[in-house]
Amino acid sequence: MAGHKALQRKLGNTIALVTVCVLVCGIAFAGAIFLLLPGKARTAEPVPPPLTRLSTPLSPAPGVKPVPVGYACPGYSGLQKDIPLSMVLNDTFAWGKNPPYKVGNGAGDITWGSNPYNDPSWHLWVHSLRWLGNGIDAARAGNATAMKHTLAIIQDWVRDNPFPWKANPSAAESTMHRTNVLICARQAVLTGLHTKTLNTKTLPAEYKWLDDALLTHAQYMIDHWSGNRNHGTDESIALFGVGCTFNREDLMRKAVGRLNSAVVQSIDAEGTTNEQSVGYAGFNYELWGRAARFVRACGIDPGPAIDARRKLLAEWMALATKPNGELFQIGNTTQKKADNYPGTPWEFVWSKGKSGPRPERRTGIFKGGYIFGHTGWGETQAFGEESAYSIRFGQEKKYHGHDDHTSINYNWHGHDVLIDPGYYGYKKGDLQDWAPSQAAHNVMTIPTATGKLVKTRLVGSASTSNSDYYKLADEPAEGVKRTRDVLVLKDPDVVVALDRGESGSEQRYETLWHLAPGQTVTVQSPTTAVATGGGVRTHLFQIPFGQMNGTTTVDQGKSNPAQGWYLPDIFAKTPAPVVKFTQTGQNARILSVVAPAKTGEEVSYTTRSAGTNFFVDLTVGTQKITVKVDPDGRLTRMN
Repeated sequence: MAGHKALQRKLGNTIALVTVCVLVCGIAFAGAIFLLLPGKARTAEPVPPPLTRLSTPLSPAPGVKPVPVGYACPGYSGLQKDIPLSMVLNDTFAWGKNPPYKVGNGAGDITWGSNPYNDPSWHLWVHSLRWLGNGIDAARAGNATAMKHTLAIIQDWVRDNPFPWKANPSAAESTMHRTNVLICARQAVLTGLHTKTLNTKTLPAEYKWLDDALLTHAQYMIDHWSGNRNHGTDESIALFGVGCTFNREDLMRKAVGRLNSAVVQSIDAEGTTNEQSVGYAGFNYELWGRAARFVRACGIDPGPAIDARRKLLAEWMALATKPNGELFQIGNTTQKKADNYPGTPWEFVWSKGKSGPRPERRTGIFKGGYIFGHTGWGETQAFGEESAYSIRFGQEKKYHGHDDHTSINYNWHGHDVLIDPGYYGYKKGDLQDWAPSQAAHNVMTIPTATGKLVKTRLVGSASTSNSDYYKLADEPAEGVKRTRDVLVLKDPDVVVALDRGESGSEQRYETLWHLAPGQTVTVQSPTTAVATGGGVRTHLFQIPFGQMNGTTTVDQGKSNPAQGWYLPDIFAKTPAPVVKFTQTGQNARILSVVAPAKTGEEVSYTTRSAGTNFFVDLTVGTQKITVKVDPDGRLTRMN
């Protein structure tokens, strides 16, 4: 007890500068994602500037509910939806697709080490306490039984998990989530006491443990800030919440200083986030908006940086959204529709061109490693009839990224043609290993060589009104050089790619084309495969080029090793075909054409040479085009 009191006295002292950080990532998409990354030493933080108080009350935008003054309970990220009050009162937890599991004795005494499904995410969300949401809400509404039982569980967590939680990664990882739950519980107590304000310095003596726990959580987040990623942002918001709750200017100042330091690193000057994931980019847009709202609700000016970077990110997200309204599923991204953020280009894409400002460009090359392109924004045809693509390059894989450099995803007239198969969360297994690997993406792989994470260079690019060209290069495996030339065409909407590999020893080179689930693929010859399904008939040609001869095969729904799957979220999997164009030798030149067409339209090609140039004459329905291949691999549309 004496040690505990000494700790509380320490928490009241001036906050020390942080010298150590544990880099971790947090939640996204209704609390579904968890990852623990290695720690990294940090230098001392700069002293944050003084707080600037808002001089006028908040004025919400038209149609937006007024924000409560003070730090309002931020909710439970949807985790409570599958855990009704009856389960809370019975100490029963549920998450994902696993059956509910009783984690306590029914009286609020929880076995915090429970992990019956051997799932790190499941264990983390137990320790987040977000599953108590319906209990807290019922307590706020005057349910005395819910109040007593829910507080008993929270107090049991505090008692059984002594600070600083070094022996329990789940307890440490979920600190900022749990902090918000403690704030929500505190507000429920105040409501029961008929206290109208969200912020007060004291509770009755019987609830002192709750205030002590909040200050302990604040100290942990001060000492273990995760930096300029979404987990660090969540921590700063929660730290600010404690400061606002107790009117502690030192805590609020620390949090606001961190937010302003992190946002310009989290979202770069072009709007790209550092997460290497489109899904996490969308999550960060909402997260940073939440940060600014909560700071302003407590009467503090968050500064201009958050709003400015979110504006850039909204433009980025518009380009990263397909004509069917879904996000490109790049990195750790579930299948997800775009959200609506009124007044931004993202609203325009969400509404499929019916409202909001039209994006100012149809293509974007971002130094953060992304290329997005659209055939248009519905100017000359229906919005849903446009096509769109993404290409990855840049820094090596980290955080929520995949080993997907040079990968092409392609949506044709609102239909997914070339897909990223998604990801499988953090539960161990061959799908978890496969999903972020080169083999799960639309790239040239070298399975006979030892792969490595590398930086991929964008060597050149050029766009016209009806074609976009890109050249990329890297060394994706030991002793192997790889280049990819990509030409994306409009009218007809077709993808052409030339993959070249060079090695000092014989290798097997495989260019993979992952197709949407539900396609039936027929290999018609060593150079041709046809995929049919959903009103689309996609022709995939491995066009003979030079002296290179290859094979065409199809994998689907394979295990050990995994191949040919689609993962819409971290709980589901469905077989999906992948077409392999394979060549063997020291060098390879795989020239691919991916040509979607309406059912019944004929697709064919012929080739010819003229001097050192190679030409592909392609027919799609009634449209005919010619593509020139220069000796250096450059692809050019000739008509």
